[in-house]
Amino acid sequence: MREEKKQMVQEVAGQLKDRSAILISYQGIKANTMNEFRAKVAGEGINGACHVVPNTLLKKAAAQLGYDNLAGIDLNGDTALVSGADPVALVKAIKDFAKDNKDKVNIKFGFVEGAVLGSEETAALADLPPKEAVQAQILGLLQAPASGIVRALNAKIASIVYVLKAYADKKEKETA
Repeated sequence: MREEKKQMVQEVAGQLKDRSAILISYQGIKANTMNEFRAKVAGEGINGACHVVPNTLLKKAAAQLGYDNLAGIDLNGDTALVSGADPVALVKAIKDFAKDNKDKVNIKFGFVEGAVLGSEETAALADLPPKEAVQAQILGLLQAPASGIVRALNAKIASIVYVLKAYADKKEKETA
C-alpha cells in the first residue's frame, strides 16, 4: 500500500477509534452544502467531524482497529463518515441535513460502541433524549429510594415530637 493511502487509513482509524460513527450516502450534494454540514457537525454541542472516505480504506481502518463487524459490512457508492462522541447528536444533525436535501442523503450504517446498527436502528437514535438527560434520569432513579427513606424517618421522628409536645401541653394544663 502506498504511503499516502497508509496515512489516509490512519486518519480514518483516528475518526473511528473510541467514537461513534454514522456512514451516510451523499450523492448529488453540492460541495458548499456539504461544507455547511461539516461546519454544523464540528460546531458546538456536537463536536464531531464529517469526512468523505473511500469504502476500501474505511474497511481497512476498521480491520486495523479490530472492528471486524464494521470491516465486514457491504459498502457501495459514495460514503461519508460522520463521527463524534454523542451518537444521538450526530443522528439528529444528519436527519436535519437529510430534511433539507431530500433523496440525496441517506443513513447507511451506524457504528456505536462496537456494534453495527442498520439504517433504521441508527435513525431511531434521534428519538432518544441527549446523554446528559438520560444520566440525570438515572441519577434521579438512584436517589429516589434514599430520599424516600429519609422522608419516612423524618415523619416518624416528627410524629414522636408531636406526641411529646401534646403530652407536655396536657401536663401544663393540668398544673395550671
